[in-house]
Amino acid sequence: MSEEVVIHKGLDNVIIDESRLSLVNGAEGKLIYAGYKIEDLAEHALYEEVVYLLWNNRLPTSTELESLRAEIAAGAEVPASVMAMVQQFPKESDPMAVLRTAVSALALYDPDANDSSPEANRRKAARMTGQVTTLTAAWPRIRKGLAPVAPRKDFNLAQNFMYMLNETEPEVNAVNAVNAFMVLLTEHGMNASTFVGRATTSTKSDMHSAIVSAVGTLKGPLHGGANTEAMRMFLEIGEVANVAPWFDQKVKKGGGKIMGIGHRVYKAYDPRAAVLRDRAEKLARASGNGKWFDIADSLANLALADEYFIERKLYPNVDYYSAIVLYTLGLEVDMFTPLFAMSRMAGWTAHIMEQTANNRLMRPDVVYTGAVDLPWVALADRK
Repeated sequence: MSEEVVIHKGLDNVIIDESRLSLVNGAEGKLIYAGYKIEDLAEHALYEEVVYLLWNNRLPTSTELESLRAEIAAGAEVPASVMAMVQQFPKESDPMAVLRTAVSALALYDPDANDSSPEANRRKAARMTGQVTTLTAAWPRIRKGLAPVAPRKDFNLAQNFMYMLNETEPEVNAVNAVNAFMVLLTEHGMNASTFVGRATTSTKSDMHSAIVSAVGTLKGPLHGGANTEAMRMFLEIGEVANVAPWFDQKVKKGGGKIMGIGHRVYKAYDPRAAVLRDRAEKLARASGNGKWFDIADSLANLALADEYFIERKLYPNVDYYSAIVLYTLGLEVDMFTPLFAMSRMAGWTAHIMEQTANNRLMRPDVVYTGAVDLPWVALADRK
């Protein structure tokens, strides 16, 4: 191997393009969406405001916000043929596999499917943002033998999700928690699923194909599946009294990881985790069942005081406390990642539109380490 060649495993420190969408400052624990701090957006913004911000590079007026909300709600209904197909899937199917397959099928019914003009991509982005929310709410019902619920045209996405999930008027605290979760998970720089979505777009493939690529990538436990693993860990611990013994046995002596603590980029406290910790605590106390929050917080405190975690700058990330929020809302553990996908739709589609506007085919290289010039051996002579 030539000494001049530098291999960046995992594409560490490889900058592929410029973007106006978000700034992830891992060293200082800061996250900015198109100029706005994530803490301010999570506290004040409706998810649709963040969608508008990423798609237009500015916050909307009240008229523009209502127009976008109405557009997304009006296009959120999933074609009957696609929903009928989903209802035929095996009930034990992985929810992310269901979502990935359904998104692919949506392209067959979208009038703009193969049109990648700015106008068509904008229309598809609005439709798909609503449709993915509808599909995410439908699958928990379908696999229980319940009929899916159609979205309401007068609701925003967070309201519609809770309404379609439970078929009841959504409760304000639950809606606010879902909205905050969606805002916090909307966008996060050149993460794995966003990169793959942009790579697919760089081939001049369509938006549905790029979103399918992104959903498939998010499905992995090292990316979108981490909050699921975090909740399973909390369930394994079971009680607050078990936190210290579990930490000692599984982490200190067993060399195990704490799922949801540590991040590839953040070497400071993930700002999204800080916001979600407060949301998780308020939601847990209001629900009358604070046990899971107490388990998570006790475990985090042990890690934050431990020399191993301190030296390596390992702090809770967004998956850690988001697991508590979603579980308190009554969601099954394997539905956590689809909610991540539902939230990330605005970011993915914004990146797809940004890539389309200034495209270059992505074609990285690799260092070959195999043999060369081997002699051909006839099939009869091979052993």
